[in-house]
Amino acid sequence: VLGAEVKALYWMHGVPNTFHGFVRLHDHSYVAFVQGPTNASIEPVFGVSHAGNAGAASAPGTMQHVAFNVDTLDDLLVLRDRIRAHGVQVYGPLDHGMCHSIYFAGPQNLALEVATSADVIDERSWIDPDVVALLGIDDDELADLIVPKPFEDQAGRIQQPPADPSRPQIVMDPRIREAIMAMPDEQVTARLSQSDPPVAAPAHS
Repeated sequence: VLGAEVKALYWMHGVPNTFHGFVRLHDHSYVAFVQGPTNASIEPVFGVSHAGNAGAASAPGTMQHVAFNVDTLDDLLVLRDRIRAHGVQVYGPLDHGMCHSIYFAGPQNLALEVATSADVIDERSWIDPDVVALLGIDDDELADLIVPKPFEDQAGRIQQPPADPSRPQIVMDPRIREAIMAMPDEQVTARLSQSDPPVAAPAHS
């Protein structure tokens, strides 16, 4: 949907029967989706829960862990020292092949990672044919995932599609969601925007 490229799809290191896929935002920013054997059996409860560590099960749609990027291994070690200096335990770096990572717990025990990599992810090395087969992805679909079809700019002219229960929906009161989605885009911007900062900027002299 976003046109991002799939750059990795492989069995997660050290986590049994769990695979993940990396989607490229740019060369040093990716979103990874994790699928473990028990994820589907965990009932999603909106507003509730998280995995607690970067290898634990997580209900579909919940935040399993968040990874931040730094430029070099030296930067990673400096950040590890900084985190430890605040009394927070950290382990790593671990060498994952595509990157080196450290792990620690954040507020409310959100599992956090900081990673660095010298090179961009090369999908030729990191897309595992076994996982591709497990997911039933054929050659044409895989090619489209690696290099998404281009999208021609429509200058904001595409209209809101009708609600489709088979597609993801924003979770809110259905009546409010329907009312918002039925508004013209300009009206949504005008009525729902809140752009005033909490503190007024000082007047220039």
